[in-house]
Amino acid sequence: MKPLAFAVALTIPWLWSCDSQPTQPSDAGKQNTVSSASLTEQLNRSPRFDPNNFVRTVDNPLFPLRPGTRFVYEGVEDGESEVNITIVTHDRKSILGVSAIVVLDRVFVHGELTEKTFDWYAQDRQGNVWYMGEDSLELKNGRFVRASDSWQAGVKGAKPGIIMRGTPRAGAVYRQEYYPPGGALDQARVLGLADSIRVSAGTFRRPLVTIEWSPVEPQLEKKYYVAGIGEVMEKVVAGGHEQFQLAKVTRS
Repeated sequence: MKPLAFAVALTIPWLWSCDSQPTQPSDAGKQNTVSSASLTEQLNRSPRFDPNNFVRTVDNPLFPLRPGTRFVYEGVEDGESEVNITIVTHDRKSILGVSAIVVLDRVFVHGELTEKTFDWYAQDRQGNVWYMGEDSLELKNGRFVRASDSWQAGVKGAKPGIIMRGTPRAGAVYRQEYYPPGGALDQARVLGLADSIRVSAGTFRRPLVTIEWSPVEPQLEKKYYVAGIGEVMEKVVAGGHEQFQLAKVTRS
């Protein structure tokens, strides 16, 4: 039996559609006919990783990480209002011979810090932004404890994935993370470009839309990315009730 999230994604065509015409209609027209076996094969294939093929900056237009940038997202998860503050730090971490940028992500519920995560990203010469791992801490019984899905590429079988392609094409599927022991198995597919997206921070034209899922979670999540900013909205479209949108972005 297919994992629920994967099966749902393959059998509900409208979830693969974009809010308008995708960037490559010919590819998009084929994406609903791709077999589950073909998709599984593509996703199980590790992306080629060469530590000598990386650059120091992360300047992919759809996922730029300029140190000092601060993003504030507001939204709702499981009926509770949350604020998510993400800061691109000046810190770096060496992983598999690559100098990765450290991004601090904090979640606040009713003003209380409930989760904090250090994410590690790096970019190759082709503009692909790689996800090198995360150290996630959750508040439990008044203490922060490490989440089971924390992982680091190269440690205990964990492998790096790609969080944003250098040239995202409609229909492309890719693995974002791979750490089976902790259930860190996020995968994504590019849907194409929407006409526009309106969030608290403003209205933006032609955002790129992707959809993400995990074989171990019955959930589908759409994400919207704007050139020069990065992610501006994410919302669960199947398997839950969760939505966040960019409220403010500042750069120091």
